[in-house]
Amino acid sequence: MNPAQLAPHDDAPGPLLTSGRDADVYALDEDRVLRRNRDGQSVLREAAIVRHVWAHGFPAPQVFRAEGADLEMERLHGPTLLQALAAEEVPLREGATMLAELLNRLHRLPVPQDDLLTVGNADDVVVHLDLHPANVVLTESHGPAVVDWSAARLGSAALDVATTALLLAEVAADEGGDYSHAAQVLLVAFLAAVDTDPLPALDEAVRLRTRDSHLVPGERELVPAAAALVTRYAHGAHS
Repeated sequence: MNPAQLAPHDDAPGPLLTSGRDADVYALDEDRVLRRNRDGQSVLREAAIVRHVWAHGFPAPQVFRAEGADLEMERLHGPTLLQALAAEEVPLREGATMLAELLNRLHRLPVPQDDLLTVGNADDVVVHLDLHPANVVLTESHGPAVVDWSAARLGSAALDVATTALLLAEVAADEGGDYSHAAQVLLVAFLAAVDTDPLPALDEAVRLRTRDSHLVPGERELVPAAAALVTRYAHGAHS
């Protein structure tokens, strides 16, 4: 990350830990962080989802306060799964199984009854829609825990799986990239371990991904090749 991104803001509530696509995360102390949406968007829907999954035992940070664009949460300590994979501290297939089991477990949770969350179909479940190795923190207290719930909502389990598969496949499709082969191994193992077939929702995942305004140059061009990889390997995993 560019060090300039970690420069403190004038109204920063504490040291800036990281800057994501939409938000900045500040350390309040050793036990709490504050995630602040830069565009001022309300965090209430995100907070409702995280509180629900946490209350049902899913490994996610505890929410302490949600107000306006600010979400105060438990601070999780540990490397991300991405860091552990890159350091070869976690084998690729183990990491893929970890991602699959997190999604399988998430999709088995009861649907929250909250006016902030809209149920579109009878089979809707809680979906994260941005689960990838950088959004899994390997903690001592929770084990693998999922962070960054800003895209979470109620929706199709197949779309959630297709989104994760597509994100992995984009790295695999980047021929000549440093992590292309590792991402391919991760993708194949993930599709073999996850309960839900992503193919019925792959077209929707592709549409959402190509419309993402946060893609960096070159990412959008990888989406068609990534979708082809997901189709190829999912056919074998769910045939």
